[in-house]
Amino acid sequence: MYFPHLLALFATAAGIADAHPGHDLSEEIAERQLFLRSVRRASLAHCADKLKARGVEASNVARRSAAVESKRLARGIQRRDADSDLSTSHNSTDLGYTENTSISELFSSNGSCLLTPEVTQGPYYVGGESLRKDVTDSEPGVEITLDYQVIDVDTCEPVPDVYVEIWHCNATGVYSGVVANGNGDSSDESNLDNKALRGIQPTDQDGVAQFQSVFPGHYTGRATHIHVMVHTNATLYANQTLGNQVYASHVGQTFFDQDLIAAVDEIAPYSTNEQSLTDNSKDSILSQEAGTDGVDPFMNYVYVGDGLSDGLFAWLAFGINTTYSSEVTPAAFVYESGGVENSNSGMGGPGGGGGGGPPGGGSGGPPGGGPGSNTTAAPSGTSSTSSGTQTGVNGTPTLSNVGSVVGASFAGLLGIVCLVLVL
Repeated sequence: MYFPHLLALFATAAGIADAHPGHDLSEEIAERQLFLRSVRRASLAHCADKLKARGVEASNVARRSAAVESKRLARGIQRRDADSDLSTSHNSTDLGYTENTSISELFSSNGSCLLTPEVTQGPYYVGGESLRKDVTDSEPGVEITLDYQVIDVDTCEPVPDVYVEIWHCNATGVYSGVVANGNGDSSDESNLDNKALRGIQPTDQDGVAQFQSVFPGHYTGRATHIHVMVHTNATLYANQTLGNQVYASHVGQTFFDQDLIAAVDEIAPYSTNEQSLTDNSKDSILSQEAGTDGVDPFMNYVYVGDGLSDGLFAWLAFGINTTYSSEVTPAAFVYESGGVENSNSGMGGPGGGGGGGPPGGGSGGPPGGGPGSNTTAAPSGTSSTSSGTQTGVNGTPTLSNVGSVVGASFAGLLGIVCLVLVL
């Protein structure tokens, strides 16, 4: 696939290098182009009829509608009729919704995307995060429920029993878990122990994972976004992590409408963010995706109530190609005792060259004998599927069936080809 905007994107990338100091966006853009030339199937369009026939669309409508109504009832907001107008609380532009749009049509419309592997390591990814739905950790901001659905692009089936991981910056543009120049106060070592706005959830039988978070802020050089990673061959340990030997299958990122970002930025604490705002139209990574025919990398969303104070519900269905995988080198690791910088990341924290595993672990293994330095994952010799626990010699957790592993790319995680799909 040829991108006519490639040269312009190289120039743009050079101009936003300060988004994550020390990271070369042009390298990722070139890698992205090479991948797209070789990818066998980059669209979920062929799955539309199949998913509808199998009742996936109807299930999506019911789940999303119920989730929004549940949030409304929790806030004492009057329940809306099933076919009532939602346009006053819906801000997805360019989708043609009117005041007569029904819930069934609204919630069956999906932005869908293909998450693809990358070889460049991301600067602010942290290994060893916990399995949890609510990742807020008391961070202030506009509440948002995120509904991600994973679809196999080859079989057009929802993918159950895999792990979806998300992470994003807070309202003022700072990532938890990493101490680095360009990420808030680089002298604040306590941020290493901060786990806010990071978490992992398994997909259910419909391939769905949901998170409760706050709307992300922005930082210099990048448009507002959320990082997404899918782990297809992973072991869940007794301490509710996937361990610090990080394996994944696909990485990407999702974006939001500019009008929504502008509205959120008028509210504290977003309004106190002194970092310059990069519009979607000026983000080099987003421009590469949006500049490709048929691509729509934005999440659909509705207001839970009549304003942002009542929160948002956002959703996206995306496809994964299970034949791709690569290794992830986190910027830091989370252990039972707290966060530890990975000096070998070459991007996330201070110091270090490229590649490598956590300090003292050998071949990427975590120090202390297991994820989070927790050696009580399960009795020695027990094992289970990707949603269970597995241990090795002397009770030390191990990973099996990981195959080749996935590489998280930098903040943009260029691995996303998003295409509009009406499921």
